[in-house]
Amino acid sequence: MRGTRTAMGAALAAGTLAVTGLAFAPSAAAVTPQSATINANCGVFGGGAATLTATQSGTSATLTLGSTAIKTPVAVTQDSIATTLTMVKASGGTTVFSGTRNPAMAAGAAVTVGPLAGTVAAGDKLEAYGGSLKMVIFGVSVTCTATAKQSPGPFVF
Repeated sequence: MRGTRTAMGAALAAGTLAVTGLAFAPSAAAVTPQSATINANCGVFGGGAATLTATQSGTSATLTLGSTAIKTPVAVTQDSIATTLTMVKASGGTTVFSGTRNPAMAAGAAVTVGPLAGTVAAGDKLEAYGGSLKMVIFGVSVTCTATAKQSPGPFVF
């Protein structure tokens, strides 16, 4: 009987520690809003509405851009576009998100790039307006800029 009590006591202690660990575990930070719309000008490559989607886990964040208005000039293979998205911080300076993640796209297809990785601090407010999106496709640089502030507002990390 004494062995059973000891085993039950150990099990209860382990369970209590597990619950306590969950209570004090860092929670995943939430970025708001999760998506925003911008109007982008990409020069001869087109322009129009684009959607930015953000995610965050601690100080790591990703942004994905998709647009039916901005088209690929040529067919591209998966993960072949080198992309740099520069966002403007409300407190001054910029934050850069970069990567080579994209789906395969036919010539003239809607552009999707990301997720692009970046580092953020708690409370960062990031806006596309005043920043830029640069995509290098087979050595050709395509630079897009937002023509107005993003809607519904800046990303708050």
